[in-house]
Amino acid sequence: MGKTYTVPRNVKGETRLLYIFSVKSMITTVFCGLIGFALGYILALIGLGQKATFIMTAIFALIGWILGEMSIPDTPIVGNLRKAGGEPILNILIRTITFKKRKKIYIYRYGGNK
Repeated sequence: MGKTYTVPRNVKGETRLLYIFSVKSMITTVFCGLIGFALGYILALIGLGQKATFIMTAIFALIGWILGEMSIPDTPIVGNLRKAGGEPILNILIRTITFKKRKKIYIYRYGGNK
């Protein structure tokens, strides 16, 4: 008889960079970090100093990492987002923005009679 092997359930994994970054979280971290750097640079020009640039860059980079890496937990604590448990926060955010962006309203009637 042949040997038995355990097959992992989750075969779709993301590539890791520097252990804590996936490709998506690295992109969102850099993108949000650049936004934070620009805002911090503007604050530094106003006169708050170079520490403001570093702090704003770090805060926005952390927000970008959270958006790219974390997912909604599958617990009843999260309330309305319970059905989205296990989905990444960025996917939910993009879906919400595209839902709010659409201006069309669809009206569905029950049955074929007026």
